[in-house]
Amino acid sequence: MNKLTIDLAAFMRDYWQKKPTVLRGAYAPFVDPITPDELAGLATEEQVESRLVTFADGKWKAAHGPFEDYSQLGESHWALLVQATDHWIKPVADLITPFRGLPNWRIDDVMISYSVPGGGVGPHIDQYDVFIIQGSGSRRWRVGSNAPTEQFVATPGLLHVNPFEPIIDVELQTGDILYIPPGFPHDGYAITEAMSYSIGYRAPNQQDLFSSFADFLLQEDAGQLRYADPDRELTTEPGLVPAKDVNDIRTLMQSLLQDEQLFSAWLGTQLSQAKHELNILTSDEWDLIPDELIPALEAEDELYRLGGLRCLYFRALPDVCFVNGEKMQIPEGGQELAHLMCNSTVLTLDNLQPYLDNPVLVDWICHWFNQGYWYLASDAEE
Repeated sequence: MNKLTIDLAAFMRDYWQKKPTVLRGAYAPFVDPITPDELAGLATEEQVESRLVTFADGKWKAAHGPFEDYSQLGESHWALLVQATDHWIKPVADLITPFRGLPNWRIDDVMISYSVPGGGVGPHIDQYDVFIIQGSGSRRWRVGSNAPTEQFVATPGLLHVNPFEPIIDVELQTGDILYIPPGFPHDGYAITEAMSYSIGYRAPNQQDLFSSFADFLLQEDAGQLRYADPDRELTTEPGLVPAKDVNDIRTLMQSLLQDEQLFSAWLGTQLSQAKHELNILTSDEWDLIPDELIPALEAEDELYRLGGLRCLYFRALPDVCFVNGEKMQIPEGGQELAHLMCNSTVLTLDNLQPYLDNPVLVDWICHWFNQGYWYLASDAEE
């Protein structure tokens, strides 16, 4: 199993959102958890977001999947990129495990790229943190400073930046990691056939957050308190909006953000939503009853959490948790169990033993299973 060998606490102190860095051999020895052929197979699926980026005759092209045929591609200057591969391949999802010292809500997905020599997506900027793990093969990466730079459309679906002076110019080998904070321009291309694994992080902006919050207020029919001014004084300037009125309206709006329960209820649904499709089977394929759960665990089976599933909870809302964009009621006496299931990606008999004497909690575990959120390890091997 691939294992991260860096001091993550020291990394967070010295580099996180401060400066890019190369972590030599941080994930070494490293074995690709997926083959290029398996990646190409994922890109044939309608539910999976994929792109094919090519560079030929001085021109960039970007096409969106699904893709059925790769025979028209040459031996250089193209790359296949597949988003949210951790939703579909458990060994890929396991790459995130060493990074879970960061809150789950901040982790987005694992994007995998397969590139032939010269293949890449061109110089660009990401507005989020990313760890790029070098799998098989090698890639050259150049990273510039975070000075303001203009972006332009190189081809529909592909934003580029102007040429930049690198502060990092390096060739990554298998097991190396390149960390890039938001706003640093970078450009990478394959030297040999190469697999790269990018663990990206969410960084919502104010516009997205306020838009989502407004939608939530409408959905919940909340935020109905109206403006009032019982102490209004007469004015000689009716065209003027007084500073007090501005502040009163601002306070009226801020009161919604300061309602801890309302705000947490919105934030839970917002942050637990997956951006990409989850690998959830139909309910007919997930059918676990309490009488089957305990024998399976006693047989040293394990429960795996679905790749990409987002599970969150808040101290301000002790009776609920949030799973895949939905608020889920926690049964009486199940708060510790709910926190365990939100914090864990693997559960064993030892983990669950304290709760298995409570039929209500056993039913609740089975409910998670039958929603497709957890599955038995033995089922995954079949």
